Amino acid sequence: MKTRPMTMLLVMLAGWINQHQQDVIENLKTENAILKEKLGKKRIILSDEQRRKLALLAKKIGRKALDEICGVFSPETLLKWHRMLIARKYDGSKCRKYGRPQISDELRKLIIKLAKQNRGWGYPRIEGQLKYLGFKVSHSTIANILKKEGLEPQPGRTKKTTWAEFIKVHWKSLSAIDFCHTEIYTIKGLTRYMVLLLLIILPGK
Repeated sequence: MKTRPMTMLLVMLAGWINQHQQDVIENLKTENAILKEKLGKKRIILSDEQRRKLALLAKKIGRKALDEICGVFSPETLLKWHRMLIARKYDGSKCRKYGRPQISDELRKLIIKLAKQNRGWGYPRIEGQLKYLGFKVSHSTIANILKKEGLEPQPGRTKKTTWAEFIKVHWKSLSAIDFCHTEIYTIKGLTRYMVLLLLIILPGK
């Protein structure tokens, strides 16, 4: 069976390329060995980008090839960098938020308003009222906000509540009810009538 000239040429070219690649590898291995000998135990500081490049190449060529190269960095170090690179990619710590969510300025003002208008309310009562209004705020957060505002916790604030303040706070919901009686002359003579009085105070009315 005769071998075609083109086939022979391709075989020769492949052999030359393979030999050339081997020579390049041997040259790099020699350079690495000399550099490693010169450096000794000196620590080489690399940037994150440099470590990333070496880690990707190390993973691509594999552990067996890394052992043959005899590089400046050990195969264990290079592969460890690759594991760290993968772990960092799927690490969600940057997206994770720690601590309680930030209280908005509007909610902070509402807490202060409730405390000022209702001096008999302690932290639990304010917390319950906020929950009723659709806000979830912890007992300690309410306490911190009021302390920064200089407001004393209940019952300290209760003792300072005046009637004027109480009426002002509950003005829209104030009402009064009472009974009285009066005597009226009718056809049947003197008759006593009982009267029910209901007073509802509405601002502007």
